Amino acid sequence: MSATPLLSARNLTHTWDGIHGCREVSFDLYPGEVLCVVGESGSGKSTLLSAVSCQVEPEAGSVWYDTREDGLVDLRTLSDARRRVLSRTDWGFVRQHARDGLRMQVSAGANIAERLMAVGRRNYADLRAAAGDWLQKMEIDEGRLDDVPASFSGGMQQRLQIARNLVTHPRMVFMDEPTASLDVSVQARLLDLLRRLVTDLRLAAIVVTHDLAVARLLAQRTLVMQGGRVVESGLTDQILDDPQHPYTQLLVSSILQS
Repeated sequence: MSATPLLSARNLTHTWDGIHGCREVSFDLYPGEVLCVVGESGSGKSTLLSAVSCQVEPEAGSVWYDTREDGLVDLRTLSDARRRVLSRTDWGFVRQHARDGLRMQVSAGANIAERLMAVGRRNYADLRAAAGDWLQKMEIDEGRLDDVPASFSGGMQQRLQIARNLVTHPRMVFMDEPTASLDVSVQARLLDLLRRLVTDLRLAAIVVTHDLAVARLLAQRTLVMQGGRVVESGLTDQILDDPQHPYTQLLVSSILQS
């Protein structure tokens, strides 16, 4: 594992009503590592993801990122333009509902190619070839390249959203409940695909989920959140097999009883 974190959060705090959100959260994420953030609805995990990924400005604390140009920098010191470049190149953001991460009325190929065009790729044949290649990686028939996402199933839309985010080979991907809106059988297929991709591409990822099975399958480490705070953190298998905090024990036992 690299000695330098790719991303480092320190005492991060953000509330959206003065009460609910995340408070004083700290963690490091290393290149190629997957971190899951788990907890019930309202635990603050999605707010944490928004703060870490610069979707919202934190009220307190800091997020540091190891940029290719300047090493570890405080994201608050970067201009909006620099942050936008990061979001188009080094980062991806996979949303729970694919319609929030796709342009639903343009073709599947255009959805993927747009991200490449944002980083300066212009050759039409190359863009189309890259889009077709990523459809195949996502187990989508390349013949659907010119179809609009609105004509796809929910699982296909989510896989297309992932392709749109990964086509520029980011180092860091944020995922907000990526399987929550899918049927169980579709979830399993998508999780297998995600696990293979993060391994093959050596992606670092922060995955927010309420599903401990997702954490078990994808993440080396897990943070457990309750009431906006991290109540337990560590290796995923250790946390799920031998939970120490009463809240984590409750989460694990509720899965075993279901």
